[in-house]
Amino acid sequence: MTTLTATQARRQLPEMLNRAAYGGERIAIERRGKILAAVVPAEDLDLLQRLEDEHDLREAKKAIRDYEKHGGVSLEEFRKKRGL
Repeated sequence: MTTLTATQARRQLPEMLNRAAYGGERIAIERRGKILAAVVPAEDLDLLQRLEDEHDLREAKKAIRDYEKHGGVSLEEFRKKRGL
């Protein structure tokens, strides 16, 4: 993966976009040695979103199983327990 400073990225934006879109390159953008963002091919973004969706679905199914096994509390009870 290529890493550019924020200043370099600003100057090279059109080239950077082409490298990601047509060359499949992943480009990290850093400031003061810390990666702030990345420019990635659209396919990478789609994959990341699908992975996040799958993770969210697993977590939701787990929460439903926990609720079915242990039950739940009303919003009023929840607020009372949390002092809200």
